[in-house]
Amino acid sequence: MNYNILRIFIISAIVFMASTAKIKAQDEHGASEHHKTEKFDPGSFIMGHIADAHEWHIITIGHKHISIPLPVIVYSKHSGWHFFSSGKMAHGDAYTNFKLITEGKDKGKILELLDENTVSQYVAAEELEAYKVTGAEMGILPLDLSITKNVVSLWVSIIILLWVFLSVAKAYKRAPNKAPKGMQSFIEPIILFVRDDIAIPSVGNHKYEKYMPYLLTIFFFIFLNNLMGLIPIPPFGANLTGNIAVTMILALFTFVITTISGNKAYWQHIINMPGVPWWLKFPLPLMPIIEISGMFIKPFVLMVRLFANITAGHIIALGFYSLIFIFGGLSVYAGYGASVLSITFTIFMTLLEILVAFIQAYVFTLLSAIYFGMATEEHHH
Repeated sequence: MNYNILRIFIISAIVFMASTAKIKAQDEHGASEHHKTEKFDPGSFIMGHIADAHEWHIITIGHKHISIPLPVIVYSKHSGWHFFSSGKMAHGDAYTNFKLITEGKDKGKILELLDENTVSQYVAAEELEAYKVTGAEMGILPLDLSITKNVVSLWVSIIILLWVFLSVAKAYKRAPNKAPKGMQSFIEPIILFVRDDIAIPSVGNHKYEKYMPYLLTIFFFIFLNNLMGLIPIPPFGANLTGNIAVTMILALFTFVITTISGNKAYWQHIINMPGVPWWLKFPLPLMPIIEISGMFIKPFVLMVRLFANITAGHIIALGFYSLIFIFGGLSVYAGYGASVLSITFTIFMTLLEILVAFIQAYVFTLLSAIYFGMATEEHHH
């Protein structure tokens, strides 16, 4: 590999992003306090990197934040639709009565600042206190449909997947009898792996083709987004598969397909399981309650497993990285000493996360295929 070319590419990418980004000065404590060194907060640092945001933070240099503002789209019952850049709400400033909440349980959400009389039209009197932010500020949370960091990452992953699979499909149409090459030679073994080691053993030889499109989609979607989350350069670096809302939707897809695919034998084993003593079914339907609960527990476990594993990996890696600043706050020499150990473990965790990216995609796809197989299996007594 020509490392000079790689170096030039990285430097060019950084210069390009810096030229298109908005450079924001941090002015929370006033101009007179800019010379003071702020204490490093590892909790805020870690959560700021793994949480969703209305801007794409790139780097902080001194008291200046370099970030890419993203579009804000909100709907208010009081004033209708609003479209503006998140850069308008920099430093906690309000823009047309909209403000980004920077602390508390609603941190990261957008608040529409209104007076108490206006808020009382939409909120019950006993709930007014909960809508106070700081001091006399009060407002309501509008419907937020903004293009956040996770949304951009989602779009990028969709574009990449479409480009890869449409390119591979066209290549097969052009030369169906030739050996795969280029992108085909990389994608085909993974497709065969999902088919031969996941779909066929779990669903069966005669029914697996029906579920292959979905199984391939979730495998490549999860795998790609896990890898994208490890690249700290926009439009990568978002914690998409570590977002509970994303994993919930994926698990919901599996639940819906399993429920729709369930045959007569599947529902019989849930409602009236054969071979189970009658006293476990009547008068208290203990076994049906357990089986019906299991229908919802399975997708819940899918959701939590993916979310927890990906988020935990990011937290551990960022935790090791934070040790540099924690020890550096005590002593410059302690910071340099800790940096060697911290960077070593951070690199190790990043390499481990590449393996975890594949394992979590495999586990989610495998369990989904097993659920489909259980729903379509023909039982013989």
